[in-house]
Amino acid sequence: MTKVRWGVMGTANVADWGTIPGMLQADNCELTAIAGRSLEKAEKYKAKFGFKKAYGSYDELLADEEVQAVYVPLPNDLHKPWVIKALEAGKNVLCEKPIAMNSDETKAMFKAAEENNVLLMEAFAYLHSPYVQSLKDDIASGMIGDVEFIETAFYTQCYKDDFRLRKGPGGGAMYDLGCYCSSLILSLIDSEAVSVKASAEFSDQGVDHLTAGIIRFANGVRAAFNVGMILGTDSDKRYDRLYVHGTKGSIISFVRYNQEGELSYDIITDEGKITRSLNARNNYALESEQFGRCIAEGERPHVTKEFSIRNSEFIDRVLADIGY
Repeated sequence: MTKVRWGVMGTANVADWGTIPGMLQADNCELTAIAGRSLEKAEKYKAKFGFKKAYGSYDELLADEEVQAVYVPLPNDLHKPWVIKALEAGKNVLCEKPIAMNSDETKAMFKAAEENNVLLMEAFAYLHSPYVQSLKDDIASGMIGDVEFIETAFYTQCYKDDFRLRKGPGGGAMYDLGCYCSSLILSLIDSEAVSVKASAEFSDQGVDHLTAGIIRFANGVRAAFNVGMILGTDSDKRYDRLYVHGTKGSIISFVRYNQEGELSYDIITDEGKITRSLNARNNYALESEQFGRCIAEGERPHVTKEFSIRNSEFIDRVLADIGY
């Protein structure tokens, strides 16, 4: 398997506990360079993970001709400028979710990728999990009949001091958590959203920390989501769920977004309950490997341009409705 030489733009927490450890488990990733806002922090990441080089600025990373792909885990408001700069430098880019602050930015970023003949993919690691494919397969099989309603929720802690608590960098529950719920719903329903209604509770800092939405699709399916950063400040406090109702049965799952290892969910019909069990590798490893194959072997990105734009447009509608 051809190895892709990676550069990581920033020393964000998700890179520390998620994406870089996943890259280390991937068969086709080579950790070439890490860049931070300070050389000191970049050097710490270099020593911790085994990068070949460390840089004290993002521009130095983009000037490195060895780097083929760049992972961007910066705050949301910095995605567009730095992703486009990386694309114009001839780098393939994996950009952390949500890919941009709005759909216009998303479209501009993919346009830059096409103009520079490089790849751009949004980093929804969980969408690479066999868990999601298993859900799709069970729905497509007709086991629960025609889908009529989907509901999903994602609650987590209110971060003590984080850009997710501030409006300028694109903080709030919808950007940080709601993009998971919207992307899962859109993955399971292949239809246009004809109505999006949402409501939110806002923090003193001007971001939504509790948001709920109701969606109606052109094919008649309805969906709902609930997200919130309201479970204290303990990082272990978290709640995820999925419910899919069909004409012949339902699927109930408490698998966490990005969960790995032994996973299971229940399929309930008039004939009884089936527990579907599967094993999922580290989602970040799966994501890094898949994007590497896209670069080296021409595989189609699993999270496509069309999907990212569709999801961005959906988030735009939610944010507009809650008055963000």
